[in-house]
Amino acid sequence: MIDWLAPKPGQVIVDGTLGGGGHARALAERVGIDGRVIGLDRDPDAIARAITEFNGLPLKPIHANFCDLPEVLAAEGLEKVDAILLDVGISSDQLADGDRGFSFQSEGPLDLRMDPMKGDPAWRLIERLSEKHLADLIYEFGEERFSRRIARKVVETRRKSPILTSHQLAELVRKCVPSGRRQNLDPATRTFQALRIAVNDELRSLDIALRRIPDCLHPHGRVAIISFHSLEDRRVKVAFRDDNRYEVLTKKPVRPSDAEIARNPRCRSGRLRVAARANS
Repeated sequence: MIDWLAPKPGQVIVDGTLGGGGHARALAERVGIDGRVIGLDRDPDAIARAITEFNGLPLKPIHANFCDLPEVLAAEGLEKVDAILLDVGISSDQLADGDRGFSFQSEGPLDLRMDPMKGDPAWRLIERLSEKHLADLIYEFGEERFSRRIARKVVETRRKSPILTSHQLAELVRKCVPSGRRQNLDPATRTFQALRIAVNDELRSLDIALRRIPDCLHPHGRVAIISFHSLEDRRVKVAFRDDNRYEVLTKKPVRPSDAEIARNPRCRSGRLRVAARANS
């Protein structure tokens, strides 16, 4: 990411998915005291941590969705910036928080909201959706071939007692997916992905951001987007290819090396695409 964005002293860069702040710290150290990094996140916990942990760095954490970037920049007295980074999906900090429900092993509530103050939690979603609607959601957003079997089991189970924790749902899904299909992926992964995307309206946010980002970049300014599944990556690929305001710099997605995966196994499915703001 650093190689592709090539941050320079004095630049203004946006990290639209602040998370644990690893990317933002690396960028802030390179733009220096004459530059600025604006770190956005929907999760108020991420903003609170950044305020405490990154004091002294040229980093300003802001509680916002990255699709609202033009409004955020206007409030900061800016129209355009030199580079933008999005690392979409959930963060390691969110996975580690047992009260948020992102981890399959969590006995906490099945919440899955990135901003716990907005919208309905996932347990409420699966409580009210019809079997067909739930199956369609899991298939569309999770690309799960056993979606109908899972939805049927959810409806059967909730008639007897509500499904309120991540552990409950994960165990239910595992019983619906044949063991031969599991390989190295937990069978609950696709269902949790689907619910998380639905609860947070993630794909709509990404679509809006992709349309708005070019107008937030100086000419030749760069945008780097790291995605973790095909639904996100396909949108980034198509936007970069079909919008003439983008100039594609990575003809194919950049994948993590074996050494990086060994250090950080969670990055194994990451795909990095980079584009520049074209002159046209």
